[in-house]
Amino acid sequence: MQSENGGVVGMMEVIESDFARLESETKASEATGQKEYDVFMTDSKTDKASKATAGEHKAAKKQGESQALIQKKNDLEGTQKELSASLAYFDKLRPSCVDSGSSYEDRVARRKEEVESLQEALKVMNGEDLA
Repeated sequence: MQSENGGVVGMMEVIESDFARLESETKASEATGQKEYDVFMTDSKTDKASKATAGEHKAAKKQGESQALIQKKNDLEGTQKELSASLAYFDKLRPSCVDSGSSYEDRVARRKEEVESLQEALKVMNGEDLA
């Protein structure tokens, strides 16, 4: 019976040492797992906060760009209206400013006649004799 008791006691000691080893390994594994979890959660919170901030900045930038786009479109529309009005006025003035029906020589001759006429009028006004 003594050998059986030693065998059972020995077996109990082996089981006890196995459980102690298993308990220490489990605690170490749990501590490592908890540490990894804490690091992961900290990194995740930081990443989430930075992405939320970046999203807010991008939303604000988008809003600003949208407003700028609307303003630029309005400016373009106004400028286009001004250009159309200017072109219409230019087309209206073109016939009176550009006489495409006469040649250069004709214009020079008319200008010379006009200058002579104005000189004669000046002489008349000054009381000079025309003869």
